[in-house]
Amino acid sequence: MSTYAVIITHSTSHAIRAEKILLAAGLSAKMIPVPRHISSDCGTAVRIPAKQAEESKRLMDEIGAPYDRVELL
Repeated sequence: MSTYAVIITHSTSHAIRAEKILLAAGLSAKMIPVPRHISSDCGTAVRIPAKQAEESKRLMDEIGAPYDRVELL
């Protein structure tokens, strides 16, 4: 099982917002460069523990925070 997952967003500002939302909710989150095996584009993603993926998606959906997808690493 994967240890981490990443939240992929369409912009750096969306990633910053996602990180702030998760941290404010008491969840773990850290901005990282988008892993090369996910996208060759430059950009940022938010790394979260894999066990927190569903809770993070639920929270982002409830708040209406924009994100593209969540992928396990």
